[in-house]
Amino acid sequence: MRLSTLALIALLAGCGSTPPESAEAPAEEASGTAALSSALTFHASFDDGFDAAFARGDRRIYSAADYDSLEERSPGYWGEEIEIAYDAGKVGDALQFNVKNTKALFYSGEQNAAFSPDGWSGSISFWLSLDPATDLEPGFCDPIQVTDSAYNDSAIWVDFTKENPRQFRLGVFGEKDAWDPEDAGGGDNPKFLERLVVVEQPPFAADQWTHVAIVYEDLGAPGGRATLYLNSEIQGTSTGIEETFEWDMASATIRLGVNYVGLFDELAIFDRPLTAEEVRTLGGLEQGVIEIHP
Repeated sequence: MRLSTLALIALLAGCGSTPPESAEAPAEEASGTAALSSALTFHASFDDGFDAAFARGDRRIYSAADYDSLEERSPGYWGEEIEIAYDAGKVGDALQFNVKNTKALFYSGEQNAAFSPDGWSGSISFWLSLDPATDLEPGFCDPIQVTDSAYNDSAIWVDFTKENPRQFRLGVFGEKDAWDPEDAGGGDNPKFLERLVVVEQPPFAADQWTHVAIVYEDLGAPGGRATLYLNSEIQGTSTGIEETFEWDMASATIRLGVNYVGLFDELAIFDRPLTAEEVRTLGGLEQGVIEIHP
């Protein structure tokens, strides 16, 4: 059948037009598991022991007597205080801290933490199972710290406060000399306290898993910020984190279970800030982070 001139013009014009909405890529490809996979830098499932299941850098776990003795670190961990708890994890096995952990247990932060001194962005995800009121021993407890030196010097961490009822807090601090030039330290220092995200009644409980996610963007640059999620719900955001972040990569560490007692599972780190929907996706993975491995 011969096309009219007007019909032919319309057909040719349609060849260069934008495809209809139904022809666009599925949302999952844009922001689902495929996008999470490309951003993943580190994953420790604890299903095959202490070493990570995936890492852009060193997969091995390291231990030392304490964090003042890192030059004496050795790969692996041997002891009864910390163990792999078989079939006790959120998925499969889990890391179990049987007593208050005062030893250094950590992974290398080089490459695995995707650190950048110019606008550091990323996300950290993991699961905890404990009753803070009865399981934790006296004192502050940090399930995770990511730093090259200390909790208040180019660091990202979450902690439980030292007294019952225990609060759960997110702390993100750049170079100490920049945010604390008077060397007032932590504790009741207003500059320290105003930076924290504080959850007064966190949802942790015995025989229950709680998903923790930390999403940070442009740390050390204008607009630097960090958000804490618990069970995919935003608990608060710390803003104005614009002081410089600097790391000695030889000392960069992903520290696990500082003074912690309880179960820890499915640690994952990403090289960009995840969206709220991606945090929900992580929280809903039935087989764990292994589902999004590259």
